Amino acid sequence: MALDPLTVTRQRAPLWPLLQGALVWGVGLALALQLPGSLWKGTATTPAFPWAALAPAGAALLALALLAPLAALWGGPSLATRRSLAVLEAPPELLWAGLLLALWPAAWGPPGLGGWLLALLCAALPSEIRWLCQALPAESPFPQAWGPVAVLRVRRRVLLRLWGRWLAARLPLWLTATLVLERALGVPGLGTDWLLRVASRDRVGLAAWILVLACLWALARPLEREGA
Repeated sequence: MALDPLTVTRQRAPLWPLLQGALVWGVGLALALQLPGSLWKGTATTPAFPWAALAPAGAALLALALLAPLAALWGGPSLATRRSLAVLEAPPELLWAGLLLALWPAAWGPPGLGGWLLALLCAALPSEIRWLCQALPAESPFPQAWGPVAVLRVRRRVLLRLWGRWLAARLPLWLTATLVLERALGVPGLGTDWLLRVASRDRVGLAAWILVLACLWALARPLEREGA
């Protein structure tokens, strides 16, 4: 039974990593409140928050948080080395945006936030699948020796333990690193809002951003860790 991979001892997560993360977010908050530099040309006014982008951003987060683990559960660690995934991962966001604009029917009007959501999933999902598949442990000789049921169950347990850490690491990137897609498709999004608040030195708005991201990071952290 000592070799049984299906037996997992649950332990309380240590407090030190949480304190380290809180320190990092605290430094980010202090920098936001003491933002140096001068106003960028033509950005003297504080931008309005793009509330319309919240629903597509939430849909993108939900889709990435569900589809990437399901693909990793189905493909396992070997999926990270497949050429088909590398081909989908290679194109940059600008290429996906250009392809969407080229294929989008003119009768439908501008792609808008729906097109942004589709392009974001095409650009981000392959990388997130590879990220998770590379984090899975090797399956040969064990748990393959126990059969496919044991393999799937081990994958599921590992992904459940990894899911919170993965979300905590990737949430800020998903929310703020879509500036290229937003500019290419001409839609106001969260990445553009972040950049405009930096340009206008909106310290209060940036501090609110930091606090929201810190809260999301804290909520995404796992409460338990995988036992030895």
